[in-house]
Amino acid sequence: MSITTRLGAVLLATMLGMETAEAAGFHRAEERASSAHFTTSAGKTLPPVGFVNFCARNPRECRSAGRTARKALMTGERWRIVYQLNSYVNGKISPASDADIYGEDEYWAFPANAGDCEDYVLLKKRYLEKLGFARSSLLITVVLDERNEGHAVLTLRTEEGDFVLDNRRNDIRRWSDLDYIFLKRQSDRDPREWVLLERGGLTTSAMLLGAEADAARN
Repeated sequence: MSITTRLGAVLLATMLGMETAEAAGFHRAEERASSAHFTTSAGKTLPPVGFVNFCARNPRECRSAGRTARKALMTGERWRIVYQLNSYVNGKISPASDADIYGEDEYWAFPANAGDCEDYVLLKKRYLEKLGFARSSLLITVVLDERNEGHAVLTLRTEEGDFVLDNRRNDIRRWSDLDYIFLKRQSDRDPREWVLLERGGLTTSAMLLGAEADAARN
């Protein structure tokens, strides 16, 4: 093999090696972006007191549908249903506190005409289950909002990531696009169990502080 041929072979191998490394780096970055689309469990935690009491009154609503977690496979039609359902419930139910309706600080229930954030979540979850969405893909979630106040939303776990149905807006947003601190949610393996949540950049102390604020609220 001539010097020119050997040099060409070395250059080609070097270029291919660089391309392979660049491709590997791209795929790793893509995987990181994909993983950020999902909320991450940081271990078990206690459920909200309102949820515990709700399950005691409505055991069928809290039963496990199996230990296998299933993410929703979304189509254009399914997204249309979710958007319409979210807007429908937000428009149908008037916001009101548990104290005003039930005379209690924390009473989770299916609303008829009025309710607070947890009640919106329960109704949306019930409707979507009846429309064929797996229970393990519909998870009640507790967050701290922009004012550092406790709030409940419904997380829809899909193959594309975790999306949020919120009584404060009709559009459906990816969880990481919201200015909320995600504290905890139902386990996707057992709706009676709850897990703490991690968020990129959130320190353990800040996370525990949020959890304490949520506990005080409940």
